[in-house]
Amino acid sequence: MSPIAVGEKWWKNSIIYQIYPASFKDSNGDGIGDIQGIISSLDYISSLGVDVIWLCPMYDSPQIDMGYDVADYENVYPPYGTVQDMEVLIDACHRRGLRIILDLVVNHTSDQHKWFKESRSSKTNPKRDWYIWKPAKYDENGQRQPPNNWRSIFGGSAWEWDEQTEEYYLHLFCVEQPDVNWENAETRKAIYDSAMEFWLQKGVDGFRVDTVNMYSKHPEYANAPILDPKSTTQPAFSLFCNGPRIHEYLGEMNDILSKYDAMTVGELPNTHTLEGVLRYVSAAENQLSMVFQFDLVDLGMGKDYKFLTTIPGWTLRDLKAAVKSAQDVIKGTDAWTTVFMENHDQGRSVSRFGSDKTPELRVRSAKMLAMMQGTLSGTQFIYQGQEIGMVNAPKEWTIDEYKDIDSLNYYHMTRQVTNNDPVELEKAMVSLQHLARDHSRLPMQWNADVNAGFSSSSAKPWMRPHDNYPDINVSLQEKDQDSVLSFWKQMNQLRKEYADLMVYGEFEILDEANQSVFTFTKKSKTRSLIVILNFSETVQSFEKPGTDRDWKLLVGNVEDPQEALQAFEGRVFLA
Repeated sequence: MSPIAVGEKWWKNSIIYQIYPASFKDSNGDGIGDIQGIISSLDYISSLGVDVIWLCPMYDSPQIDMGYDVADYENVYPPYGTVQDMEVLIDACHRRGLRIILDLVVNHTSDQHKWFKESRSSKTNPKRDWYIWKPAKYDENGQRQPPNNWRSIFGGSAWEWDEQTEEYYLHLFCVEQPDVNWENAETRKAIYDSAMEFWLQKGVDGFRVDTVNMYSKHPEYANAPILDPKSTTQPAFSLFCNGPRIHEYLGEMNDILSKYDAMTVGELPNTHTLEGVLRYVSAAENQLSMVFQFDLVDLGMGKDYKFLTTIPGWTLRDLKAAVKSAQDVIKGTDAWTTVFMENHDQGRSVSRFGSDKTPELRVRSAKMLAMMQGTLSGTQFIYQGQEIGMVNAPKEWTIDEYKDIDSLNYYHMTRQVTNNDPVELEKAMVSLQHLARDHSRLPMQWNADVNAGFSSSSAKPWMRPHDNYPDINVSLQEKDQDSVLSFWKQMNQLRKEYADLMVYGEFEILDEANQSVFTFTKKSKTRSLIVILNFSETVQSFEKPGTDRDWKLLVGNVEDPQEALQAFEGRVFLA
């Protein structure tokens, strides 16, 4: 096994497995996943060859936005379990040599959090300044208007009028998710104590930091430029992302985290320059361990609103550029990067970047994507179900099966704007079937029993399991050495064995212009890899790597590789 370079942080060579609690494993038959279900599955998780689990929000919450609306950082959502259950989970992970990180959601809270309840109770309440309140503006007709034209990420105004105190509060996400005022030092201290130290002292090993670049807003709260003339609200990312005090705040957070040797991975949207990313992840800056850049998973999304797009909406050259952007973060720098193709906010990678048209193409393209992800430098993240090649919900499903607020808002907005036009509603469903967050939230497919083995109860789970669970499930694939699951385990093992190349190696694209095949090299001081991936459904010509070295096939996803590349075939050569 390739040793980790002396002095390297533990999280650099880690493989992290993301768990969405509601959909992972239901232990008590109520149709909702829970912490005891996760505890019962830790041996399976360990068998994948991963090192860390990342748990999506399990805090007490009204669940307007699936737990990203936190009502109490120091308590657990009752259907998931208790704080004591979390303590058992943390201990059970550590006893197996697994680390555990939690989701840190501190740009906003739930409107049911005791802090906000106090803040909105009166203008003179001591916690009034813990959130962002602004007076109304009035137009020439005397009509009340929001403080500015910022658009919420979920659509509509980012401001909500409060009748009781007659001011607006800011919510970059749902109305029920008021933004915290990070300008207030007392508020920041309360966040650090309640959301961070409370769990660090219980032994968690770090955090995935939600919307990490939104805490500092530009203080003028000016109107955003008019990009959508038909709307009264405008995208305002340039005004609420990467604000003037953001790095000060992250430095404060790091002072706490460093006491525990805790890792952080920040969700960093709308930061598209290398210089901008490095301000967050350069080791010299002492802020974040690494960040998620979204260039790859955002491929095919609409510019102004993600669902307003054509499908698939991306080319292989776009994908190569997105991969290069994340890999370049560590080229000649003191920074670190991440590798991922799925999370709780994305459609399934096989449906988006591979093919789910036939079982053969689904399996082969899932393996090809595992090959790509497994050989790219950085800390690797695998999302639950990705390791068995789970795919998007069937095209036949209607809007009734979708639960996510983002999906429902878009569908109802389309219905309203188009006056129930069936053609436009069908277009909306095509976009949702490709890009909705719901796809990643379908129950984990454990076996061919009732409810995919996610819940033993005959009661209906909180989300409908995918119709294909009898054919795609853990139990079936554990018995099959040629399954997607077996292939992921192989790639994880190879990633550890060839860490100098796969985790730390220098990345270079060889065929940038090729719109069907993605070829790149990975180099360490002593050896090299060539990775060749056919992203098309057609056979592609293939030339063996140069004859100046003794190249051997390290791994492939076709049993008897021919001279040409089959549809979605991948090959990794070592020299």
